[in-house]
Amino acid sequence: MKKLLIAAAVLAALPLVAAADGGWAGSGELGFAASRGNAKSENLNAKLNFSMEDDVWKDNFYLSALRSKGNTTSIETIGGVPTAVTRYDYTANRYEAGASAGYKFDERSYLVGALRYENDDFSPFNYQAVLSLGYGYTAIKNERTELFFEIGPGYKRFEPILTGKTESDVVGRGLIGYRHRFNENTAFENTFLVEAGSDNTFYQNDAGLVVNMNKTLALKLGYQVRHNTDVAPGIKKTDQLMTTNLVYNF
Repeated sequence: MKKLLIAAAVLAALPLVAAADGGWAGSGELGFAASRGNAKSENLNAKLNFSMEDDVWKDNFYLSALRSKGNTTSIETIGGVPTAVTRYDYTANRYEAGASAGYKFDERSYLVGALRYENDDFSPFNYQAVLSLGYGYTAIKNERTELFFEIGPGYKRFEPILTGKTESDVVGRGLIGYRHRFNENTAFENTFLVEAGSDNTFYQNDAGLVVNMNKTLALKLGYQVRHNTDVAPGIKKTDQLMTTNLVYNF
């Protein structure tokens, strides 16, 4: 909890660098599904995102959460007899926060500092926190399309579930962001994040198709892939998530 509070405090401070002139835009996403009957499950995913860009600053801040509960069946020995036991338990429980502050040298180039923190009960790590400093470049930016790249060194602290001990590593961070608007109501967006270290390399790709219903409400179909190269025995390296969310823009 202490680590989470420290990370949250730093994250909250980053957007204040450029808050004096205002200009922040935000969006909130929410998706929920529940089933009852022969099977019981509940799934909730939510995300809050703020961004601001002017002639000097390019900043972003986000929070996301994923929680899922469902029937899980395992084989246990009861009275010397192997028995199938079904429990209603968590199948996903992840919280993530991140922020970046970019200072522009010109229309295309900028210096960027970024911080990402996550706590995931079903990953190879109890938590991961990465702080980085790098160079950003906007390759394309017009009314329909935006493409930018970020790269630089970083410092990572993490706690593997096998040892339960906090470790640290020097990593290389890379980010590719892409957005294309097909028309006034439909857009495609994709971000690809890499955090490469000596012990583990983490990849995350988020793709989304956004369809606006009006100026404030939209529907978003999302597909996320997360991959760790070094995991504990019995844990899969890749996680995939498909979502259909209601988006509120403000």
